Amino acid sequence: MRHLMICGAVLLGGCSVTPRLDLPAAPVAATYPVVEGGVAADIPEARSLDWRQVYGDPRLRALIDRALNQNRDLRAALLNVEAARAERRLASAALGPSLDANLSRAQERSPTQGRSDTYAANLGLTAFELDLFGRLRAQSNAAYQRYLASETGARAARIALISAVATAYLDERLAEEQLALTEATLADWRTSLDIARRLKAASQAGGLDVAQAEGLVRQAEADQEAGRRAVARARNALELVVGAPTPASLPAAMPLADQPLPTRLRPGLPADLLTLRPDIAQAEHMLRAANADVGAARAALLPRISLTGTFGAASSDLGALFDHGSRAWSFTPQITQPIFRSGQLRGAVTLSEARKSIAVAAYERQIQSAFREVADGLAAQATFAGQVHVQEGVVDAARRRLRLSDLRYRAGLDGRLELLDAQRAHYAARQALLSLRHDQLAAMVTLYAALGGGLDPTV
Repeated sequence: MRHLMICGAVLLGGCSVTPRLDLPAAPVAATYPVVEGGVAADIPEARSLDWRQVYGDPRLRALIDRALNQNRDLRAALLNVEAARAERRLASAALGPSLDANLSRAQERSPTQGRSDTYAANLGLTAFELDLFGRLRAQSNAAYQRYLASETGARAARIALISAVATAYLDERLAEEQLALTEATLADWRTSLDIARRLKAASQAGGLDVAQAEGLVRQAEADQEAGRRAVARARNALELVVGAPTPASLPAAMPLADQPLPTRLRPGLPADLLTLRPDIAQAEHMLRAANADVGAARAALLPRISLTGTFGAASSDLGALFDHGSRAWSFTPQITQPIFRSGQLRGAVTLSEARKSIAVAAYERQIQSAFREVADGLAAQATFAGQVHVQEGVVDAARRRLRLSDLRYRAGLDGRLELLDAQRAHYAARQALLSLRHDQLAAMVTLYAALGGGLDPTV
């Protein structure tokens, strides 16, 4: 009875049973956590900076350009856009009538009439559904929203790819510079070992000095092997994300200390992420598609009215097929009301509503993840500079200690143990400084991507 009442209302004018969608409020704070030092107003916003402005290393820019053309994940994302566009066209086509033209000849033989031929030419309308309840419109809208989701997904993939190439490049630079530092230190320690052995041969040093010097050399040799492995793995990871081997014609790499990345970015407000982040827009479009699926599932419970008709000509004589007296037509309207389908249609409604709830949770989760990424990036932005400055002081102090320990050792005022300990401290401080510089740059890469940086408005 309820369905019949709905049908009566619909006959007066088309309607849709798709539920109204109100996007949930962003489940995050109105502002980012306050970080000591704040962010000055003259600091640029990420969305105002093209990635070529952010990544000033010519070698890195060339690698990113190469990745945008060669990376398979980005290529797959772009192909997904084409597939979604085709699905949208298919869904939209269902809203219009389907007309077919056919020309046929039928032969028949019977004992009473003998052999007869019938010729027919028809233009037919095949089961055109009057979309009174919006089922087809809902399906078309769902396909359209998924198409938009694929487009924004491709933009998100582009941002992620640029960030991944920059991160992999910094990883490679760190591995190569740490290996270079290890090899330079190993050469110095081998010289010290040779001196210790000469002094022992001249009875001016004991076996303990030699053993200690050998221990440092062996440790550096182990670090060298680990460094070579790290370089190989970093290069492999970079080639994978770029999608092609690194050509020898690229510009020379810049050291980590000289990388011209911005040290600070202005984040704006969390609400800005709704427009800056294509992955959030993608989640929103998927939510809208799920909402349209609910409307299509609900409309499937209601009657369907379809029209089938033909207009043409039929004749037993091919020459008279298109004469005035050979015209023929048929018109077959049909209404179908689902009555009993073992709960399939009701189950489809329940399933679509559950998927919509999942899409709501995914949308909110995406916003929360974006908020956290930016908040983490701002914390890194506010603290790494000070930490790097302090570590530079540690390296400078370790360098002075090493120089003084060497002078005191040569003057006979200190034993070799003090000199070896100073050498170890200086080596460790320099390695730590390289790691910190890498982490600071990687944090800026992450923050730039988290703020939607790298989005090409023409894509």
